[in-house]
Amino acid sequence: MAPAPAPSFNPKAQGYKMTSKIKNLYYRLTPTQSSTTVPTLGFSKAPTAPALFPKTDPASDGDECLHDCSSCTIKYPSKFAIDEDEELYGHVKGWSTHLIVATGKSDWVRDVADEKGSIMEAVDKGTVKPSNGKLMLSASNIPLPEHDTESTRVLLLPAFTFIDNVTPSNVPDLITSHINKGPVNTSPLGQPSETVPPVASPPEPEEQTSTQPGPVTGPTLKSHPCPHQYLILLCSQKTRDARCGQSAPLLRREFERHLRPLGLYRDLHDERPGGVGIYFISHVGGHKFSANVMIYRKEASEVSESGQAAQCVWLARVRPEDCENIVRYTVLQGKLVKPERQLRGGFDRCKQLVSW
Repeated sequence: MAPAPAPSFNPKAQGYKMTSKIKNLYYRLTPTQSSTTVPTLGFSKAPTAPALFPKTDPASDGDECLHDCSSCTIKYPSKFAIDEDEELYGHVKGWSTHLIVATGKSDWVRDVADEKGSIMEAVDKGTVKPSNGKLMLSASNIPLPEHDTESTRVLLLPAFTFIDNVTPSNVPDLITSHINKGPVNTSPLGQPSETVPPVASPPEPEEQTSTQPGPVTGPTLKSHPCPHQYLILLCSQKTRDARCGQSAPLLRREFERHLRPLGLYRDLHDERPGGVGIYFISHVGGHKFSANVMIYRKEASEVSESGQAAQCVWLARVRPEDCENIVRYTVLQGKLVKPERQLRGGFDRCKQLVSW
């Protein structure tokens, strides 16, 4: 008679309180399931944080890379307490594209898709859905278009493309003509895309407009490349968690302080080529690990001229004193100073690796 299989360890089913220690044990004993809605196209999961993004090495990067910025004068409130014990890496769900909607605001209703008449509502609750995998949807403080009260703009990633003249009525066209035809986080760099024109030779205006057949339900969508080389996205939604509302403005000030001397800082209206755009976005999950910071890095020009995102580095537990090293190593070089403590996940399209 065959022995009975050993019972599986399931903390919730067995009545355990999911403390950080039990969660960490559960993570180690339970294989992480890849999201079934995210195509991998030959990509594989990086087993550890350093396998996805290299850790700084004092021998090559200098011993100061392990020191937090001693000149930082910006501090979090004394009662700013977060979860420091639960394991981070490998537990975010995979996503294929990221749509960032310009609202001109830094805080929103608890679920941004519940904002009546918004682009977020039209995307989340509409009948037309992306066909190329899971879409991450974020509201942002990107300014609304001047002299236009009827439409807004969105930023599509990893395409690094702005799309203008977006209204709730033409969201189906946005999805079918731009999101579905654009690159995803798990498509190899250099793959042809109808959404993103080559940065070196922009197409004529008529090539940038949507050609989706059917009745016109709003203004014509127009796309153009995002001029920034890097993006820093900071969760600022205080209606979800006060710590996000507290941390985002402080981190932006500290990032700005380190980017300005390098000539890389770009404010919300600065569209000079290159540099770093910093945007506030809505809740991305894991506010108990505040502050959450997502960094998108455009690939080097010698790899491709498409101007798409080669990497996304999703960090948590970021404090103002971390900002100098994040700029020097993570933003500019794709390296991590504190991978074990801060990396939640991300992707690298050059290595064809993801965290999920």
